[in-house]
Parts: sequence; C-alpha cells; structure tokens
Amino acid sequence: MPTQIDHEESELLQAFEQGQLKSIASKSELAKFKAAARATALKDRRVNIRLSSGDLSDIQVKALEEGIPYQTLIASVLHKYVTGRLTERPAQRAPSAKGRSSKPL
Repeated sequence: MPTQIDHEESELLQAFEQGQLKSIASKSELAKFKAAARATALKDRRVNIRLSSGDLSDIQVKALEEGIPYQTLIASVLHKYVTGRLTERPAQRAPSAKGRSSKPL
C-alpha cells in the first residue's frame, strides 16, 4: 500500500534531493551518534529462552504486524525494558461474563 506524502514532506524531499539541506551536527556529535548506534545494534551474545506456545505465537503475530522478525521484536522489547523506556502498566480487569463489573464491592 503506497504511502501518500503531504505538501511539506514533498518540499523537504525535493530540497534533500537537490542538496539544499545541510547537517547542523558537529563532527563530535556525529561520532557520538554513530558510536551509540553501533553499541545499540551490536548483538554479541546469544540467549536461549523457553516460551509458551501461545506467547510465541502472539509475539510472532505482533512482529508480523510490525514487519520485523520476531527475534528482533523480542530483543527490542527487552532492550526498552532494561533501559527504562518500557514499563509495566497495571492490568485492567475484564468485565465478568454476565456483564457486571469485576471490581470488588
């Protein structure tokens, strides 16, 4: 499904293609960004884990929706969690089968 770009995006693309855009990052900033990207992308250890069939299936479906390999999705979620960018949120209680609230009285 092709993505439509708006007028502003079209102008930016044209300026980029014509070489009219200049980087404002210094050489030291660029080096820092490159080092951070390398460190983030470096995968130098292997881990084996056991997952339930249901969880693995759900992860594979989510990865397919995102258009990435499921192992990449797992690594990304773990990375976000350990760096504090992914946190648990309280579980929401589902209503009971009879349509009543499951909140305690």
